[in-house]
Amino acid sequence: MPSQPPNIEPVVYDPRGAFVEGGITQDDIERLTPRLQQARREMLDDLEQYRLGTTIPQAKRPLDAAFLDLPERLLKAYSENREESELGCILRTAARLRESVDSVVVLGIGGSYMGARALMDACCNPYHNELTPADRGRRPRLYFGGNNVDNDATRDLINLLQSRHSASNDPERWAIIVISKSGGTLETAVAFRHFLSALRDTLEGDDELLGELVVPVTGTEGKLYELSRAIGCRDIFSVPEGVGGRFSALSSVGLLPAAVLGIDVVRLLTGAAEMNRRFRTAKSDGDPVMNYVAVSHLMETTRNAQTRILSAWSNGLESFGLWYDQLLSESLGKNESGALPLTVVNTRDLHSRGQQHQEGRRDKMITNLILESVRHSPLTIQQSEWNHDQLNQLRDKSLLDIMSAAIAGTNQAYNESGRPTANLHLPRADEATLGQLFQMFMLATVLEGRLIGINPYGQPGVEAYKQNMNVILRNETGA
Repeated sequence: MPSQPPNIEPVVYDPRGAFVEGGITQDDIERLTPRLQQARREMLDDLEQYRLGTTIPQAKRPLDAAFLDLPERLLKAYSENREESELGCILRTAARLRESVDSVVVLGIGGSYMGARALMDACCNPYHNELTPADRGRRPRLYFGGNNVDNDATRDLINLLQSRHSASNDPERWAIIVISKSGGTLETAVAFRHFLSALRDTLEGDDELLGELVVPVTGTEGKLYELSRAIGCRDIFSVPEGVGGRFSALSSVGLLPAAVLGIDVVRLLTGAAEMNRRFRTAKSDGDPVMNYVAVSHLMETTRNAQTRILSAWSNGLESFGLWYDQLLSESLGKNESGALPLTVVNTRDLHSRGQQHQEGRRDKMITNLILESVRHSPLTIQQSEWNHDQLNQLRDKSLLDIMSAAIAGTNQAYNESGRPTANLHLPRADEATLGQLFQMFMLATVLEGRLIGINPYGQPGVEAYKQNMNVILRNETGA
């Protein structure tokens, strides 16, 4: 890969709105910097230790540090052996699915689907599934299931897919991407059994074709792997070793569904690699990861800002915020610590949560996700003979103008009442930006974990409900 930084517009973190009365100071950040730099060295040492295969201390188990250099490794393998590399295989399978089906169902829960959902919502037309095949560029519709045990939602999606397939004039074929490292997660396993049965019915027992239309992303052993072999799946992708579920968005877990949609996954990984470069080499005050952690940590520890608001000023970024909610909650919500993440979308949620943020408890740090450009030409307010809404005085103002005024006005109101904010400026909602964003927040989460002495990997609290649920079900059935 080229040694020079790629031509990628960087995301820019601006924390000046946090330097208000009730916030923090630049001196606070400078005093924290040596500890941050030590935590960064520890992160990089963790990766080196993982790569060397040395004995991992008990306090650091599990050590899922392989996400850190995953973008570079995937890109390097692709540049050296394009066709046979993992990325090459992902692109080839995605192309095969695009050519053979009209719809794809992605089955997974938590980190097994949230990254892909975030990529779809940020990079694709928000009404992608409602467009004609031509307007979708012949790319399949993409649906998500297996992330809940909602009877009606599952039944309705199966009915929709089957009804389209049975349409006499234009029958539509569909496929399944099922994602689970072990295959033992009950929600996804149950959904897979239902959707697999429905797909098999539409194929009228053609099990050879079934193996073409089911693509698992799983471990190299386990329940789903064995089932995939029994089905005769043509392509089976592996969840990479050393990459935990919520850190897997830039692996085959997220890349395969994204590639099916025609999202440029090479550009996505290139953006992530660029964020890694900045994290490794930039001085603390020039690195968005270090600055974000510094501001968030100081607000929590010195100003009791235990709620972190990710305020997305674009509908398409809401799913990214929900992905981050899971990342932060499962990584740092341990030992009775960890901030509470909350995603809002503005201006929509200013009409539901804005009052609390403006005049409620002073326990919040607000980070704005702001898009600097949009895909379409701006919609402007036109002169109208019906001026009962008195909008003629705003003639020629665009939705971009209104959004800009809303962001500035909200930040001003928060600033004047001593409510700290920070802005994360995103060049646009595209692959390079999303790659930077995913990697930035994963790095920041692990960095903060090392800073406060919490292992950011593993999810012991989630395992308890899974075990209890299985015991209850099997006791009820006498199994």
